[in-house]
Parts: sequence; structure tokens; C-alpha cells
Amino acid sequence: MRWTIPNILTVIRLLAAPGVAVMFLYFHRPWADWFALILFIAAAATDWIDGRLARAWNQETRIGAMLDPIADKAMVVIALCVITGFSGMDPWILLPATVILFREVFVSGLREFLGDTAGTLKVTKLAKWKTTAQMVAIAVLFAKGVFEHYFGALAFSLGGPATGDILAGRATDHTELLWLYRGATMSWWVGVGLLWIAALLTLVTGWDYFRKALPHLKETR
Repeated sequence: MRWTIPNILTVIRLLAAPGVAVMFLYFHRPWADWFALILFIAAAATDWIDGRLARAWNQETRIGAMLDPIADKAMVVIALCVITGFSGMDPWILLPATVILFREVFVSGLREFLGDTAGTLKVTKLAKWKTTAQMVAIAVLFAKGVFEHYFGALAFSLGGPATGDILAGRATDHTELLWLYRGATMSWWVGVGLLWIAALLTLVTGWDYFRKALPHLKETR
């Protein structure tokens, strides 16, 4: 393996994927949410940087081409598992996450079966948009966890009646309760909306890969 800077960034992104889950094992919330959010955004940024550098510096390698999609899939799959677990298996997250996970397993199996002919399943521009939508959705949903924790802690300290009065507009908000509530609500709907868009793009690109692979799956007589 050539240890070029693009390849090093790809390996770091691959190692950061399980790190997102590890944050919730060793840190309490909201620190776990903060660390997972920062780690995920930093790792996702390397996906854009390493490709640009590899092309600009003419350092594209076979190992980099192999590791890059694996690192992307590992990041998305592990992060979705974490978010799905902490959402309490909410169907608004569980359903698109299931679609995304199924597609990633299906396409990976398809590529493995095709072997040397897997080069026919080149990554399309739509597939890149799919990956971008997935990563942005996941980052927003991690941010929602941060807002949610601080809102819950502040609401608990204020008490139920005071919290209800502030949210209903019957009392002046001298804290940041309303801001935290709106942040949690907005990040939830934006994150879920982007996740469903990503799931739709996932289905479209998955079908496109399957359609391109069909000629190689026909029985020979």
C-alpha cells in the first residue's frame, strides 16, 4: 500500500466509523453526542478532501479506490445503527435506515459476486448525491441529540408547569428553553426528511446497479 496523504485520510475515515459508536460507550450524553457529531463531520469532510487531493496530485491508487467506498459505507451503517438505537426504534428513522442498510448489503454482495466484472458498476453522480444526503442527514440527527439533551435537562430543572407555560407562551422565556426546543424540533424534521430523501436515492441507485448487472447474471447454456 502506498501511504499517500489521500490514502491516509481514507484509512482515518475508516477507523473513525466505529469511533462514532465508541463515543456512546465511554462518554455520557451530551458529550457523547458532541464527540460523535464532531468525529462524524470531520470524517465525512475527508471523503471530499481525499478524492480531490488524489486527483489533483495524481495519487489515485487501487487500494484507495477499494477502501474509499468501504469507509463511506462503514460510517453510514454504524452511525445509522447508533441513531436508530437512541431513537427508540422510531419508525420514521427505522424504515429509511432499513432501506439504506439493505441496499448497501445488496450492492456489496452484487459486487462480490461479479468479481472482475464489478467494474461495470461504476459509482454514478446520483450515488454520490445519495452518500452526501446520508451523511448530512446523519450529522443533523446527531445534532438533534445535542439539542434534545440540553432541552430535557433544562426542562427538568424548571419543572413541568414552568416548562409548559414557556412553551405555550404564557410565560416569558428567560432561559434558552424555546431555542433548544425549536433546535431539537427543527433538526429532527430536517434530519428525518433528508434521511427519507437519501433512502429514495438509495433505492434508485440500487435498482440502477442491479439493472446494469443483469446481463452478467444470466445463465449460460
